[in-house]
Amino acid sequence: MECAFVGAGAVAEKYAAGLDASPLELTAVCDLDAERAERLADSYDAAAYDDLDALLDAEAAPLVANLTSHAAHADVTEACLSRDRHVFSEKPLALDADRAFALVETAERRGLALGCAPINHRCDAQRHARWLLGDGRLGPIRLGYAHAHVGRVTEWHNSPESFLAVGPLYDGAVYPLNLLVTWFGPVDRVRTADALDVWPARENRRPERPAHVEATLAFETGPVVRLTASLYAPHRSREFNSLELHGDDGSLYLADSGALAADRDTVAVGGAGRPYVSAPYPAPRRRRAYLAGPERLAERVAADGPTTAGARRAAHVVAVCNAIERAAETGESVGVDTDDSTRAALETERSPPPVRPLEDADRSVESVVRGVGSPGRDAALRLPPIGFGCSRYRDGDYVERIDSIATALDAGYRLLDSAELYGNEARIGDLLDSPGAPDREGLFLLSKVWNTNHEHVAEACEGTLAELGVDALDSYLLHWPDAWRYQGPLRALAERPPDEQEALTFPTDADGDPDAVDVPLAETWARMERLVDRGLTRTLGVCNVSLSDLETILESARVPPAIVQIESHPYLPRTELIEACHARGIRVLAHSPLSAPGLLDEPALAAVADAHEASPAAAALAFHVDRGVVPIPASNDPDHVVDNLAAARLRLTEADRERLATLADPGFER
Repeated sequence: MECAFVGAGAVAEKYAAGLDASPLELTAVCDLDAERAERLADSYDAAAYDDLDALLDAEAAPLVANLTSHAAHADVTEACLSRDRHVFSEKPLALDADRAFALVETAERRGLALGCAPINHRCDAQRHARWLLGDGRLGPIRLGYAHAHVGRVTEWHNSPESFLAVGPLYDGAVYPLNLLVTWFGPVDRVRTADALDVWPARENRRPERPAHVEATLAFETGPVVRLTASLYAPHRSREFNSLELHGDDGSLYLADSGALAADRDTVAVGGAGRPYVSAPYPAPRRRRAYLAGPERLAERVAADGPTTAGARRAAHVVAVCNAIERAAETGESVGVDTDDSTRAALETERSPPPVRPLEDADRSVESVVRGVGSPGRDAALRLPPIGFGCSRYRDGDYVERIDSIATALDAGYRLLDSAELYGNEARIGDLLDSPGAPDREGLFLLSKVWNTNHEHVAEACEGTLAELGVDALDSYLLHWPDAWRYQGPLRALAERPPDEQEALTFPTDADGDPDAVDVPLAETWARMERLVDRGLTRTLGVCNVSLSDLETILESARVPPAIVQIESHPYLPRTELIEACHARGIRVLAHSPLSAPGLLDEPALAAVADAHEASPAAAALAFHVDRGVVPIPASNDPDHVVDNLAAARLRLTEADRERLATLADPGFER
């Protein structure tokens, strides 16, 4: 779609930076400074104007990006709408709520699209925060703190006059308000507000509105948020543009509500009584272009017709800012009126979090796994890029894992890899039944039947479900294809002495070898399939198999495996088996991805890690994510728990792949 820029200052340059990769074509630029308009227009072979009416008379571009100064937004938008142009405006939509809503009504009456910055609610860090808020881990959100420290614009901006004219509310506060309104709906009332005319005496240029404002906002859905917006507090202060939200069961901290990209530590979560841990967005860093706002508006026009939903949200934000100013002036509580059309638009924007965690972070899977329809699943399972291993085995000893599992849930892991052998499923169940557990729909719970229960898979699965306290698993796997002598139910092994655990789970014959029994793999799989029939598990899988074992299952399977879990790492890439699985739409999980002796000390792995400013462990995990394989590392160290999940942000180059391929060892054995 052709578009025109009105305004050619610093903001316009940021929008223009995305034009080379954009479906939008810049055909005209207008600015009161003719030289500035010509300079930007010449860079994109566009026409330059210093008069808006002249541009609208001469140019047919259906979309206008309004990139003028704060106070000019409403006049320019109104002029463009009157000439039947779709408009995307920089924030704020207007300085007066009545004017803002009048613009929305004009657009709707004339059948035009109207949108407004900021687009922060569509950026990765904020979408990740929204998902974490929505999956039950934090409980109901009741209290929040938002900061918008624009800073002393006379010190850092070449043209501070526009900022000084409107004050901190209509520039900085728009960012957290836009998020909060998107997430929680309309503000019902400004409970209290205060404003300060604080400013350095040495400065000749002073704000025309109060430089520092604080307000307490009550949202219709319940949360109460204290907002601080300031031109006096430096923009490099500790709290710059942060948002902290507290629920009954935990808290979330968003370091920058206006962030265009999700850095590793932008979002942090603290469960009730536990310290904050970073919750990294598990996908490569993707910076949203400023131009993404106009692009989305153009896409909506082409696909669905004109929309004003974003403009209604922006108008409500203006109404909140107006109410804060009135409350500060009068010292009284001020209500924020919301009409039915605006409330409906905001409700539409408040989309629920995905049923499965971070499906958009799994973008590489479709190009790797070519699933085909089969009973029990439509195609390849959509999984988080990295899961968390719940095994209690660590360097030959049993270790307690519940604290680390709780930390993993705070950090954002939503695939838990469990097994009856691990003996701690009852403890995991207690954790999942405690306040602040993620909603069941957002968790992928996986367990495994142990070797001694191949003839008793129903009993084993029912025991696992009882201990986890859930009605069904997302996937139930054979731990090994080998069958051993039945030892009775394996319940709460973690409560037993280690020697008793060993005797129950590793029975031996007179020679000290595993006490094997002749149970054909196909028969065991038929028993597994009956679990799907009963609704005890959504899908099935198998661990520690060869390609031959897998083919044996597939030959007779009525419900084919959805998951194969194997040991894999750069020493043991298992490429043939993985490719065979992916060709059949079977997802592959890699256990023990970091524990191969010597792996993390390999120079080749270190070289890949150094190239990405990452750790060797991160490079080893990225080796799997790059192939569409889900690694399931385990750790009791909170820093390692976070680092392992953040490894999904790393994307390997072809040179990295070639370097890691040199580590493959056909003779690898533990």
